[in-house]
Amino acid sequence: MLRRIVVVITLLLVLGVGARVAEQAGTAASMEGAANALLASLDQAGKAKVQFAFDSEERFNWHFIPRERKGLPLKEMSPAQREAAVRLLKTGLSASGFSRTETIRSLELVLRAMEKRDARDPEMYFVTIFGKPGDASWAWRYEGHHLAQNWTVVRGKAISTSPAFFGAHPAEVMDGDMKGTRALAAEGDQAWALLGKMSDKERAAAVVAGAAPNDILTANSRKASVLDPAGLAVADMSAGTRAMLMSLIETHASTQAPDLAAARLAKIKAAGLEKIRFAWIGATAKAEGAGHYYRIQGPTFLIEYDNTQNRANHQHIVWRDFNGDFGLDVLGLHYQHDPEHTRK
Repeated sequence: MLRRIVVVITLLLVLGVGARVAEQAGTAASMEGAANALLASLDQAGKAKVQFAFDSEERFNWHFIPRERKGLPLKEMSPAQREAAVRLLKTGLSASGFSRTETIRSLELVLRAMEKRDARDPEMYFVTIFGKPGDASWAWRYEGHHLAQNWTVVRGKAISTSPAFFGAHPAEVMDGDMKGTRALAAEGDQAWALLGKMSDKERAAAVVAGAAPNDILTANSRKASVLDPAGLAVADMSAGTRAMLMSLIETHASTQAPDLAAARLAKIKAAGLEKIRFAWIGATAKAEGAGHYYRIQGPTFLIEYDNTQNRANHQHIVWRDFNGDFGLDVLGLHYQHDPEHTRK
């Protein structure tokens, strides 16, 4: 697996994929076409809800909890508009990423039954577009409870994919018609397998003392901070452990459309795989209520995974890019090379 990942990354770099954010003209064009098709299907009231200025502060107002949101919810879309929204979403996500979003939405029905609250609604997931698709800079978001996916498109070819959040409650449905459903199984199972295959020395370095935090540490911050460089470095891993970690990183990356996932991996490779660290906090043996947290942190990126709430049956996962959230790195390069272009 590791050899395949490294070969893919090396080929991408040779072909000119930049070390910061790769040019993804085909996907950018697909996003532009799908976003404009959705806008064309809406009346003025719908457009007023879905579209904001690119430089609006709302672009940074993201969260993954149940709350009031800006944008146009699926609930208010006609069948044709909903199909257009789904087509847009599929331009940003892989098949597995899209499957995750749909399963996460369906868990709102499980929560409705568990809590006996109609407020849990799988139709209250929102599309928001920032700027005009096709302009030098524009962005879009898909968000609701336990979902917050952000894409920024610059010059029709560079795409940022973060912040990107997935969550699941229950992590595993314990009863009812959806019993056994697990929206985010691989992200948990692969990490447990990685911990279990480590040598005693590796595990001693990877496991950080103390109770697992009750949520991801970066929360919904506008800019993610670099966390303490705790845990086991790739440079100190055996070949087998390193391969398992890279497979786990690939699982997280591959929720995005294939070329966007490849760009994520290329950026990580360019910054130095040996500098990545894996840290685990909390329970080290699987059991009911065994709260645990892990993070994978490199020079340019951070993945956080937390499963502590509701007796460790409630997952939160986020991918952050330290200089690239909301496309800030590629926007900076764009403005630097095109000083006449305004930020609007």
